[in-house]
Amino acid sequence: MYERDYLSCLGSRVVQNAVMRSGSEPSPGQPHPMKGGKVIATMNCWHKRDWNQFYELASRPWQRHRPPRPVYPSGMNRVAPAAGFSLSELDDAGVDLDQAERLGLPVDAGRIGAYGPNVTTLRDFVRSSRQPL
Repeated sequence: MYERDYLSCLGSRVVQNAVMRSGSEPSPGQPHPMKGGKVIATMNCWHKRDWNQFYELASRPWQRHRPPRPVYPSGMNRVAPAAGFSLSELDDAGVDLDQAERLGLPVDAGRIGAYGPNVTTLRDFVRSSRQPL
């Protein structure tokens, strides 16, 4: 366990314990006794309410339709799930990268080529996700 993780999780208790052991409070310009004179950036730990808020947001249903999952052909009459839509599929469907990110579409920049059913699925999804004027 790293010192920064330990110090950030314990918070002010570490400072209070260091003061109790050393017998005096560290002065503003002096290095902290527990940190060995090094300046350490502390990380924040999640509290119970942070976890509750996270799980509440994660368990909510999608506001609209779930984004489609891309597939690629793997052999005769078979498809397999892909990591994301290729850039050429997004381009053929008329979707740029910013719009794909806003809609929550997975993008795989390493995939090459366009699979027709993915393009039609993307077009239908973009058409259905537009806001009515």
